[in-house]
Amino acid sequence: MKRRSLLKAFTLSASIAAMGLTWTAQAAETIKVGILHSLSGTMAISETSLKDMALMTIDEINAKGGVNGKMLEPVVVDPASNWPLFAEKGRQLLTQDKVAVVFGCWTSVSRKSVLPVFEELNGLLFYPVQYEGEEMSPNVFYTGAAPNQQAIPAVEYLMSEDGGGAKRFFLLGTDYVYPRTTNKILRSFLHSKGVADKDIEEVYTPFGHSDYQTIVSNIKKFAAGGKTAVISTVNGDSNVPFYKELGNQGLKATDVPVVAFSVGEEELRGVDTKPLVGNLAAWNYFESVKNPVNTKFVADWKAYAKAHNLPNADKAVTNDPMEATYVGIHMWAQAVEKAKSTDVDKVREAMAGQTFAAPSGFTLTMDKTNHHLHKPVMIGEIKADGQFNVVWQTKEPIRAQPWSPFIPGNDKKPDYAVKSN
Repeated sequence: MKRRSLLKAFTLSASIAAMGLTWTAQAAETIKVGILHSLSGTMAISETSLKDMALMTIDEINAKGGVNGKMLEPVVVDPASNWPLFAEKGRQLLTQDKVAVVFGCWTSVSRKSVLPVFEELNGLLFYPVQYEGEEMSPNVFYTGAAPNQQAIPAVEYLMSEDGGGAKRFFLLGTDYVYPRTTNKILRSFLHSKGVADKDIEEVYTPFGHSDYQTIVSNIKKFAAGGKTAVISTVNGDSNVPFYKELGNQGLKATDVPVVAFSVGEEELRGVDTKPLVGNLAAWNYFESVKNPVNTKFVADWKAYAKAHNLPNADKAVTNDPMEATYVGIHMWAQAVEKAKSTDVDKVREAMAGQTFAAPSGFTLTMDKTNHHLHKPVMIGEIKADGQFNVVWQTKEPIRAQPWSPFIPGNDKKPDYAVKSN
């Protein structure tokens, strides 16, 4: 009797073990990919579309057979515009969900929150948004712009004859690391061009700020002192009341142009853009650029938005961080194919020098040492339909300078990625 029971127990445990092996084998058939974007809170206005673009890109790669014969499986989490929660969700993706890579973050404070986690666990983060530089981690690939690929060229344009010959600058930003560091760089740059501190005003508002009446009125007063431009590093849903207030107070681009570094087609969907015509944004891509790659990219996105019943799908738009997300995921997939592995150290090595024909119309290259993309710079004017007319662009992609030469001591820092801790 005992022997029979033992045999039964052995057979049962063997079949459970076999089931376990089958399940593990099935799980190993996919490559898990983390998506870490705010789908609620003040940054949802900007980040939700990046999550959707990531899902579309994953579908596109899977439709062509996946990566190394395996399907990509997205794991989506919502850090809810809560910066410490980014670190928590990042750790969850790497340790519990066992993702091979994470695509995510928008604000620099969210990226800086997750950075120690990725460095500690040797995870891989692709960051798709322009930022202040001053960072180069071996665990991050930066597919958005550094200051020399956005902020500096934009201010040079504003000072030029074509850009209106601005002599005074009102620096308006959300109060966190990206605007403050960018404005520190810009102030130093303006000093190098002979602009005095009395001709530079710097103002910050908290995340989610909605009352811009006094600020816009102060911009008008400041502008009375000579040709003035506003440099806006306002982030998230605060852009809607800010731009509405510009319209309310009749502040036209012909009088005081506003150039934004965090406002694109997506943010303008919720605003009456007619009073904003002629104001500027500096990016590395606009939906309106004409080339066959972009025509397909925009059409695919609009079709995806419609098929998945995304909010306001009939008005779906693409923008710069969406393009950077798309490029980043494709480049990572190419690197995994080249490395024949999702191992972080092997993929990191395979990422060096990767190229991709981007919707911007340029072939982008991942720098061999500094983990940043070489990108073109474009300045666009807002049109009445919420799209942009490109008024200036570089002829070729520009190599990123993560360590700005306008911050003392940066010339002594290494031009390759090193851990921050």
